[in-house]
Amino acid sequence: MNIADLSIKQIEGLFASGEVTEELLEALKMDTRAAAGKILKRYERQQKEIARVKAMYRYEYEARNEGLTVIAGVDEAGRGPLAGPVSVAAVILPEGLIIPKINDSKKLSEKVRDELYDEIMAKAVSVKQVFVDERTIDRVNILQATMNGMYEAIFALEPQPDKVLLDAVKLENLPMASLSLIKGDAKSASIAAASIIAKVSRDRLMDEYDKKYPEYGFAGHKGYGTGSHIEAIRKYGPCPIHRLSFEPIKSMVEETEDVGNLFTN
Repeated sequence: MNIADLSIKQIEGLFASGEVTEELLEALKMDTRAAAGKILKRYERQQKEIARVKAMYRYEYEARNEGLTVIAGVDEAGRGPLAGPVSVAAVILPEGLIIPKINDSKKLSEKVRDELYDEIMAKAVSVKQVFVDERTIDRVNILQATMNGMYEAIFALEPQPDKVLLDAVKLENLPMASLSLIKGDAKSASIAAASIIAKVSRDRLMDEYDKKYPEYGFAGHKGYGTGSHIEAIRKYGPCPIHRLSFEPIKSMVEETEDVGNLFTN
């Protein structure tokens, strides 16, 4: 192939139409035009990303090799904050769906998370996201609240999964097969998708709470225990969405109650 006879626009067209051959790639390596070099580097980056995403389907493919065809990934966002609910999502992706950039939501920028959220919602076989509120968290503890949310999200999926992949948490009472993976949101595409849905849904809710309780700065820290957030709690006291069982809020409330008792006794 005499690639010098092709314009950059024609080369771009070959890549856009999927007409990429080894001969074309070898010819591009020999092309001295800067634009041709950029096309090749972009293609190589894309192929590397596709390979990374394909590797994230390892556990999904293992399940399918066992004869289990409908695989769900489950993850949560917001176990650690001092305010707001914990968000849980369960996602079933089509077999082998390539979503470039998909990863553990914590490793992605807000812009990329938002873009991936829309793509997952558009392309997933099934998605269910639930919130478990702060009063439930206070009543049953954060781990149990998270597990309750996971059960709810899984049982709401349609179709029901044959196997569930979970990020770290183990659910002992599922009627289907399951596998708990440490750092699963970086190892499984399905769990990564669930982590993105859970994270974006919760962040958007905290942005709405910021409008209702602007003095706490929820839009910035999303309820996590930053210095400015804790200072706001000390100044204004906890608001209705704060987790009263979490420190340092629990101690602050107890101190206030102790002071109140001094004046009533």
